[in-house]
Amino acid sequence: MPRGQKPVSFLAGAAIFILLEVAALGMLHASSTLQNIWLNRASHRTMALLWGGSETIRSHFQLERLNQELQAENAALQERLRAYERLEADQEELARMAAREAAGYRYTPATVVKMSRNLTHNYIILNKGSEDGIRPQSGIISDRGVVGIVEAVDRHYSYGLTLMNPQMSVGARVGRTEIVAPLSWDGRTSGVAVVRNIPPHFNIEPGDTVRTSGYSSIFPPDLPIGVTGGTRLVDGSTRQVDVHLFQDFSTVRYVTVVENLERSEMMALEAAGEGRP
Repeated sequence: MPRGQKPVSFLAGAAIFILLEVAALGMLHASSTLQNIWLNRASHRTMALLWGGSETIRSHFQLERLNQELQAENAALQERLRAYERLEADQEELARMAAREAAGYRYTPATVVKMSRNLTHNYIILNKGSEDGIRPQSGIISDRGVVGIVEAVDRHYSYGLTLMNPQMSVGARVGRTEIVAPLSWDGRTSGVAVVRNIPPHFNIEPGDTVRTSGYSSIFPPDLPIGVTGGTRLVDGSTRQVDVHLFQDFSTVRYVTVVENLERSEMMALEAAGEGRP
């Protein structure tokens, strides 16, 4: 037999075999109840597997969309929770501010708009002005301590000097000695101030807390400023103490402006006393 006829004979035999198998299955399906049930079950299982696989594939493709929807819903819930937390915190802060105002000071929260940190005379600009009740010669503080003093005010903004400015000085009470002396920036190192004019016989220990004295008409007493570091004698007559400030001026963002409500009365009384012979 020629070689070209072998593949044709093979394909013809395979086709006849498949036709006979299909005919046999058809005869079983038509003639026997048992075989009919068996074939139906097999076909149902096959269809179930196919349908189940298609559902699994469809669910897999929908999973990413469902995850995105859940993430969006979770983000919305978190934002609502943060809003409630901010509202609760604002209410608590208003209550604290009311209590402080009753003690003679008014506290106004503000946000830093601009602040210099690398100059010799550093300044700060806040987003609150005269329409918000801000007045010149008010203190600027944060939860970390003293930040600066308001120098000028317009309707919507206020300008001040920060503690990293040698022109600003704060009356400070030093550690356990309770000595009161002026504190100002050393003009060189970020985050380090100096307490000057301390009598040499006072022994200042490193790590003592430095706070506002309360003798100023600007800041309330006992606000934290920093902790003492090294000490040294100046001209053999006074002692000078380094103070490492609590306030990190590289990260300050939210502050509070504190106004002494009795400052005008105090200044008028001082002026009257100085005018006497």
